[in-house]
Amino acid sequence: MAVTTEDTALDTHLAQLQSAFIAKNPASQRQFETQAQYMPGANSRSVLFYAPFPLTMARGEGACLWDADEHRYNDFLAEYTAGVYGHSAPEIRDAVATAMASGINLTGHNLLEGQLAKLICERFPQVEQLRFTNSGTEANLMAINAAVHFTKRPKIVVFSGAYHGGVLTFGAKPSPITVPYDFVVLPYNDVAAAEAAFATQGPKIAAVLVEPMLGAGGCIPAHAEFLNALRRLTTQACALMMIDEVMTSRLAPHGLAAEHGITPDMTTLGKYIGGGMSFGAFGGRADIMAIFDPRTGSLAHSGTFNNNVVTMAAGLAGLTKLYPPAAAGALAERGAALRERLNARCAKAGVAMQFTGVGSVMNSHFTSNPICRPEDATGFDPKLRQLLFFHLLANGIYTAPRGLVVLSLPVTDEAIARFEAAVQSFLSTYADVLPN
Repeated sequence: MAVTTEDTALDTHLAQLQSAFIAKNPASQRQFETQAQYMPGANSRSVLFYAPFPLTMARGEGACLWDADEHRYNDFLAEYTAGVYGHSAPEIRDAVATAMASGINLTGHNLLEGQLAKLICERFPQVEQLRFTNSGTEANLMAINAAVHFTKRPKIVVFSGAYHGGVLTFGAKPSPITVPYDFVVLPYNDVAAAEAAFATQGPKIAAVLVEPMLGAGGCIPAHAEFLNALRRLTTQACALMMIDEVMTSRLAPHGLAAEHGITPDMTTLGKYIGGGMSFGAFGGRADIMAIFDPRTGSLAHSGTFNNNVVTMAAGLAGLTKLYPPAAAGALAERGAALRERLNARCAKAGVAMQFTGVGSVMNSHFTSNPICRPEDATGFDPKLRQLLFFHLLANGIYTAPRGLVVLSLPVTDEAIARFEAAVQSFLSTYADVLPN
């Protein structure tokens, strides 16, 4: 493929930004090189790595971060959606301190877990009963196990571009670390493909596992007719509909499934519900969850820290004092308004760029075409996202290299205005290499 003038200019712009990044962040570079002696890639979480080296964050307050070189950033990543409360909410800190004062690992049932379980079931009425885990990955693994054993069927329908955890990834290429269940991978938002799969394999399908918005897949919302079709097909086939709301439950007062009027058989939850601590949960119909009842059920579910008091206390404080349904709705409105303004700026600049998403979570894409599935958001040079990422960093804005943008409760109007101005300057500064 011939190198064009635009390619050369893009490489030049990116190299300039990365050179400035290296010069500006010697402490982060030293930290990276030191850690790499003891950790492969200095890393225990692959998504946090980016070349030439990732920033090391030293502290956070509200919706701001300071790196090892003491540069301040407006945090528009919010722990990949888990950090809805920001970095220093006193309500969370006080709840954790109070819980720890009575002992951390109590080796038994505690006074907090039942309270949090009741609160979550009331918040998400489709969840009649639930069990806690330490991550969304665990929650989805346990939900799949439940579906296979409850239905006595082998196949799980998932969708291309979906991410249900570190060992449940369904990108353009099969992940070598995805657990070996009998998966049927279908295109997202494709009703005809789902109908065809059920027509030929329906009696073997235990469940459909679907995100109501692809999160890691680019913040692509599910169409209402798609989710309704999945509910219809699973009901007709006596299969389970499982909705992964690990990320999306924060995007509406009672989660995205409720916004669509969908009642799934099982729901998985995680991230922010633990108040910023390690958290996951899976639940749904009581008759399904009964298989985990140690008095009568057939499946064991273990995990030393599943009901740890720190997470239980933080989760209770967060959902009751900081993020009741009304607050979730208000944050979603702020995010939707920001996304609309950003897309208007892109259109006015004549740049083929857009932000997709729902509520307070969105993702950039360098195309003006409608995006219904991850395959629609391809065809542009991935270095464009790197250019945006390093430009935003240079302007004191912390996002994800893949284009993910997340609002948290403490994000101020001033910070949002600063973010918009940085995007506007990106559109004008690099007009020579941006698609139109």
